[in-house]
Amino acid sequence: MVKLFEPYTIRNVTFKNRIVMAPMCMYEVFEEDGIVTDWHRIHYATRAVGQAGLVILEATAVQPEGRISSQDLGIWADEHIEGLADVVRLVQAHGAKAGIQLAHAGRKATVDGTIHAPSAEAFSDNYKTPAAMTADDIKATIEAFKKAAVRSEKAGFDVIELHAAHGYLINQFLSPLTNKRKDDYGGSAENRYRFLREVTDAVRSVWDGVLFVRISASDWTEGGMTPEDYVQMTKWMKEQGVDLIDVSSGAVVPAKIDAYPGYQVPFSETIKHGTPIATGAVGLITEPVQAEEILKNDRADLIFLARELLRDPYWPNRAAKELKADIDVPVPYVRGWS
Repeated sequence: MVKLFEPYTIRNVTFKNRIVMAPMCMYEVFEEDGIVTDWHRIHYATRAVGQAGLVILEATAVQPEGRISSQDLGIWADEHIEGLADVVRLVQAHGAKAGIQLAHAGRKATVDGTIHAPSAEAFSDNYKTPAAMTADDIKATIEAFKKAAVRSEKAGFDVIELHAAHGYLINQFLSPLTNKRKDDYGGSAENRYRFLREVTDAVRSVWDGVLFVRISASDWTEGGMTPEDYVQMTKWMKEQGVDLIDVSSGAVVPAKIDAYPGYQVPFSETIKHGTPIATGAVGLITEPVQAEEILKNDRADLIFLARELLRDPYWPNRAAKELKADIDVPVPYVRGWS
């Protein structure tokens, strides 16, 4: 059997195949209120029609000051639940599972007002300098993640992913390049992990469902985090009930990244076998045979597709044809997909 189209079960959730739509910011909230628009309803449902097994929504802010941009989705208020539930309903109606990525941009937020980070250092000259988080700021943000998890359950999501990658707030705590704190949240790996530990515990206290964490396994900069460094942290995540690590890399500091097809897959492999824990591979995976190789060689458990699903929402159909797999076809599309 073609492994890409084998079902995969985590806890009580079964994905019909191993194809995941990775979270990608859409910047389509024009009232700056974080509320779902018709764009989101159409965009995400289309990938479910296209037969992805799991569709994960973009980075969704747990606090308004934690938005990457003012056009991002939010989940900091109960007013967000109705629109998010619409997207969940539409995705699930077409046989896919629905996930949400809970996020806080930290020093990479571009919204008005004060922004926060572990340390008062800007990402670059093009970004604002953040305020170093106080103990009260940290407590409030952890509580925001917890409340966002409650809202995620009310909206009907099957999966929550915590965004601890790409230089956003949790990642800023994890990396020694961005965390210069002298208190219990800085210094040693265990201290730098403390914020994610407390966020995970808070989310797990209200969420019994499937839980992913996205990490930047390499900072691509001397003195930064490496996949080997993350193995200890992913062991802690597993002990806390994290089910899968979504293995990305980079963006915590400006860095030159040697990107090529599948360039992050070795990071996934290291985390998967070094922890051990289930992983998702992401990053310039475009060809069906490439995805199948990753799974068959036990380098990851799920395949996360990003830009390729922007180019082709029906990539799973192409993959099924190339790999000679039989898949369900939406009845209205039989004439075109057969």
